Amino acid sequence: MIPHPYFLYLGHSVDEIGIKTSRGLAVFRGEDCVGEFRHDDCPLTLGLKRMSFEEAVAAGARTLVLGIANAGGRLGRDLVDDAEAALAAGLNVASGLHQRLRDEPRLVAAAAKYGKTLYDVRDPADDLEVGNGKARAGLRLLTVGTDCSVGKMYTTLQLARALQARKIAADFRATGQTGILIAGSGVPLDAVIADFISGAIEQVSPARTDGGWDLIEGQGSLFHPSFAGVSTGLLHGAQPDALVLCHEPGRPHMRGLPHYQLPDLAECLEANLRVARLTNPNVIPVGIAFNTSKMDPQAARALCAETAAAFDLPCVDPVAMGVEPIIDRILACFAPSTSATTASR
Repeated sequence: MIPHPYFLYLGHSVDEIGIKTSRGLAVFRGEDCVGEFRHDDCPLTLGLKRMSFEEAVAAGARTLVLGIANAGGRLGRDLVDDAEAALAAGLNVASGLHQRLRDEPRLVAAAAKYGKTLYDVRDPADDLEVGNGKARAGLRLLTVGTDCSVGKMYTTLQLARALQARKIAADFRATGQTGILIAGSGVPLDAVIADFISGAIEQVSPARTDGGWDLIEGQGSLFHPSFAGVSTGLLHGAQPDALVLCHEPGRPHMRGLPHYQLPDLAECLEANLRVARLTNPNVIPVGIAFNTSKMDPQAARALCAETAAAFDLPCVDPVAMGVEPIIDRILACFAPSTSATTASR
């Protein structure tokens, strides 16, 4: 476990989506976050107190989380300089970037010098096996998306919390760096060798017989040329009983690919159901989740209502509107005894 309280890093970031790891921790583990570090040219904030590394240590912080994403997940010179200064101030350093902290000699030397620890979150377990597709007991929901960074993690976490609030056993299963930092465990799916992707999900969401749910965080999109392979393996390994489709209305094109347009919602939903049926022929959709943070609230509610009517599925913004309509649909579709028979499907 990475020691907390956390000190969240924004650095020189100017991209809201690029700080999603720090923001996710501030939202879902705010009680464990003491402040944020940002340079003067960073216009973004998490709404936490801005501090120096020394001030963060004095406030009780134990680990600096490099909660940003950049092209290729690299440790640039600024990041290394700041991480080294944090170690000198008395903080451990955690990172979910593809380039490992342990591969940066300056940071390894600084950690040893100051008696601190480097945590690389994007390290998959070394005992992963190839997926086998065998049916396993339990109920599983997977969030899927029209694109990357459309709200799959937020939706999954909100669904898990809503089920727990109704006294239903539910566990969030993390598949990305932010989710792992929030949950304290999971599998960094985009760092897993392709042959082991479905097996990794079978391992992180094993059989369960308590009538509860595994809420599995989605990754990528079947329609994103860069990441469709990860999404496919996730759909197969998850063996989902239920899917929730996530989307950001108004997004002009696929993230990072201005030459690719987002798919039609109906086409995207059907494609995900088709791929999921390989390992669970009985999978069904139970809702649509919109990220309407850039929309007028009245227009957002109208669009959700229109979409719900068109698909005969509940459609909500999980953050602005809650997920209760989707929870109601889940409970209506899956009787308590379903989990006992899932393994025989």
